[in-house]
Amino acid sequence: MPAILQTENLSKTYRVGKVETQALRGVSIAVEAGEFVAIMGQSGCGKSTLLHLLGGLLSPTSGTIIIDGEDLSKVSDAQRTDIRRRKIGFVFQRFNLFPTLTADGNLKLAERIHAGNGGGGSAERRREVLRLLKLENKINNKPLELSGGEQQRVALARAVINNPAIILADEPTGNLDSENSRIVLDMFSELNKKFNQTIIMITHNPEAAENCNRIIRMRDGAVVEE
Repeated sequence: MPAILQTENLSKTYRVGKVETQALRGVSIAVEAGEFVAIMGQSGCGKSTLLHLLGGLLSPTSGTIIIDGEDLSKVSDAQRTDIRRRKIGFVFQRFNLFPTLTADGNLKLAERIHAGNGGGGSAERRREVLRLLKLENKINNKPLELSGGEQQRVALARAVINNPAIILADEPTGNLDSENSRIVLDMFSELNKKFNQTIIMITHNPEAAENCNRIIRMRDGAVVEE
């Protein structure tokens, strides 16, 4: 099966004045469609930089990134933004929901951004996704009216609402207690198994990584074990 995501000799160097810091050193990975992959490593190992490169939030210093057949490393910033909008769903540690919008409103905004022309999506599709994540009774609640676990589930619903090729999750349970962490990880597993959703998750938590099909371990900007 061809890889839905592939990097070849990916490097990223940050420059501040005359000081250079090499965050990634020749990272080559491949992820097949339908995999649930964890990227693990100590703080400063480069895993978050890698995730931001995979999501088109940063451009590499060298190397290639192929997402669902499109080369992120050879396009303009505007084209990279378009690929990100069409192909990638994000789940962040801090939820990043719009506080003035309801759960349904946050999903509707994601649909409009995905459409790129101000168009909206399907109210039934939004209800279906919220039902799947056991949030059907929270559809009209704003983030401050939700628990941390519920907010993260809304963030997950927002990530999957437009059927992205890949979900990128950055420490998605980092701000949750053990009970809510378990609920969110179970939701990830269900999305992966029921809908063959490809997921790449950054985590430092071995228990979270146990939910994944495969673990990629990083150290000092390089992959040291798969």
